[in-house]
Amino acid sequence: MVVYLLGFMGCGKTRLGKKLAVKLNYEFVDTDHEIENKLGITLSELFTKQEGESCFRNQEAALLNSVSKSQRNLVVATGGGTPCFFDNMKIINTTGFSVYIKLQPQSIYHRLRQNKLQRPLISNLQDTELRSFIKDNLQQRQVFYSQAHLTVKGEDLKPEALFDTLKSHPLFAKYE
Repeated sequence: MVVYLLGFMGCGKTRLGKKLAVKLNYEFVDTDHEIENKLGITLSELFTKQEGESCFRNQEAALLNSVSKSQRNLVVATGGGTPCFFDNMKIINTTGFSVYIKLQPQSIYHRLRQNKLQRPLISNLQDTELRSFIKDNLQQRQVFYSQAHLTVKGEDLKPEALFDTLKSHPLFAKYE
């Protein structure tokens, strides 16, 4: 079984995913970290190259394809844009259970503003530009995120609450 965590950058997919994997006794995979390990460079370095983002999206799709065929129990923290490219959302929803960790734009802004230098898509944005980036991208991505099997409010979300919500969802039981 694969549990895919979806949501905008900074919503807590990695932090929650690690703890959820422990509670479920599953392995944890962070797609961004896997791509960095495979390519031997950071995402920031990759995104500075001419074909950086398209290379990243292709690597992301290939990794998602591989993970989706896994026979292992996994919690996968996807990149924020993963569901929005190629047929990734279809793969996610047909090969596992998807959870959208939904944050309000203001919450995302406060989280990203503090560590934007570590995120290549926003590292050079001023505060006003960051707000616009979040608003515009969240609006575009919402159509994909809303296809998740389960949507949870991300503000103050605790791993225990996510675990309980997941375990009580009738569709999750079907996948397990």
